[in-house]
Amino acid sequence: MLLLALSAPPAWAMPEFARRYDLSCAACHSAFPRLNKFGEHFASSNMRMPNWKETADQLGDSRLALPDHVPIAVRAQAYVQARQAGAIDPITGARQEAATDFQSPYLIKILSSSPLSENISYYFYAILAEKGGNGETVVEDAWFRHANIFGSGIGMMLGQFQLSDLMFPREVRLPFQDFMAYRMAGITYDRGVLFDRGIGRVSLDLGFTNGNGIHQNFSINSPGFGRADKMFDNDSSKTVFGRVGSDIGPVAVGLFGASGKQRGATGPAGIASSQRNTDKRVVGLDASGQIGTDLHWYAQYLWNTWDGFLDADPARTYRWRGGFAGVDWIPNERWAFSALYNHDSAGDFAHSDTIYEGIAMNSLSLTSSYYFMRNVKGIIEVNFDFLGKAKPTGPYFTGHLNKENYILFGFDTAF
Repeated sequence: MLLLALSAPPAWAMPEFARRYDLSCAACHSAFPRLNKFGEHFASSNMRMPNWKETADQLGDSRLALPDHVPIAVRAQAYVQARQAGAIDPITGARQEAATDFQSPYLIKILSSSPLSENISYYFYAILAEKGGNGETVVEDAWFRHANIFGSGIGMMLGQFQLSDLMFPREVRLPFQDFMAYRMAGITYDRGVLFDRGIGRVSLDLGFTNGNGIHQNFSINSPGFGRADKMFDNDSSKTVFGRVGSDIGPVAVGLFGASGKQRGATGPAGIASSQRNTDKRVVGLDASGQIGTDLHWYAQYLWNTWDGFLDADPARTYRWRGGFAGVDWIPNERWAFSALYNHDSAGDFAHSDTIYEGIAMNSLSLTSSYYFMRNVKGIIEVNFDFLGKAKPTGPYFTGHLNKENYILFGFDTAF
């Protein structure tokens, strides 16, 4: 099972690679799904080993490289959770709460990837029944990548991917808790193109995306009668993003930036999207390193600027910031221990009486993972919410109305 880290294309929990190249998961993982150095090298090699052609069907055609079997893998998660948080209607204040919750299956992923030519690889996964959505199928990562366009040494990835994967890919984290600053800044999944190039010890990435995520599409009917094609974007603007990374001694550091447009917020508590495009900018710093062979650390901070975001005050610029820091300790092949601290300040959204007061976060998540097998683990995670409960600041039920402490038990496997 090989996973991928950026600045190369990401591929998460993919035991298909282990089958194809007759390798153990331990070849590329210090603890599934965290990558080791060899796994990162595999990623930078466009998701293939040097002998990839030997794993293709030998059909007597030098211009055909079909996999010798259908390249499919599965990842599945199931959890039981006890928590304080609940679902609160921001307009009426109506509450739904469940102190205990069986979250099984939490998700089932179907994954596929393979080299297609000397320079082209593909990867995709589809999630079935994600977070209780039975009957739903969502395709998230889905892309083609060319490793050397026009012989320039520049790689190009086209499809759906996460902008935040340039820093710390969410799919290879050991904690259940998310890297929340990425989600709230809106730099996760989008459709676009990403170019990457390594120059000595410096990695350069530059990308362009539609800027409206991966769930929208629009029928083309300008002649008055619907056409077969559809638009994926809802305007002509594009989000431009990039990162410059390098190593300073034993520490990897990076500078990230993104600039684009997003729909403003309108309606009661700001729960609806307006028809206005508003400017957004993100600047981020990231750093990571290793202490000895067993201890890995990482940190990220983002500064966000949203111009005229709220229809209630379109002349105002809203700024907020946040980030996270974590450490993974992997003392042996059976155990992994993780700590993840999330801290976000709502900034100018504080006391706005909108759902964006909920950007504020201050929590510590402690995780223990026990590996029954290389690809099967049980986890226990406890989340401590240090943010105080708040009363509504206006007529709507927004802000930190509930504590978010939880304890979680479960299984995570890939096969």
